[in-house]
Amino acid sequence: MERTHYKQEINLTETLMNRINELISHYPEDKRKSALLPVLHEVQDAHDNWLSIELMNKVAEIIQIKPIEVYEVVSFYTMYNQKPVGKYMFEFCTTSPCCLNGAEDLMDYTCEKLGVNPGETTADGNFTVVGVQCLGACGYAPMMQLGDFYKENLNEEKIDQLIADCKNDKIIVHDK
Repeated sequence: MERTHYKQEINLTETLMNRINELISHYPEDKRKSALLPVLHEVQDAHDNWLSIELMNKVAEIIQIKPIEVYEVVSFYTMYNQKPVGKYMFEFCTTSPCCLNGAEDLMDYTCEKLGVNPGETTADGNFTVVGVQCLGACGYAPMMQLGDFYKENLNEEKIDQLIADCKNDKIIVHDK
């Protein structure tokens, strides 16, 4: 398998570093690693929603852990992206309840509408479509996450509307 190494500008602003240090301060000095997940979220949010190897190395340095410890976490959780992603990331739940209610078909439909395969980003950089593990909203299947928000009880019409709303900048992706 060929691995592409994506380059990313690292921009650890004073505001971001203050936030990172505040998160780390919630834990005893010998438990700094406990801050890893929230720190990764903050760093990813500040870097176009993805984490390069260099950025993961920087996080390891800040938290004072080995880089492999960061790689293990980033590669395990689908909420961390290891390559550039679109402005709008459609994360379809692909576990049993959603799949039994048509999530795979809706993901295929979305990919066809956008001209991508699962895991790919559109040429204009606006959309990425991926399958993820359980998002914990089984009662609203099929569903997906778009930014910080769940989109539930999906069907083709709702997907069409979401795509149109994204194209017209009517979708808010973060609640911050």
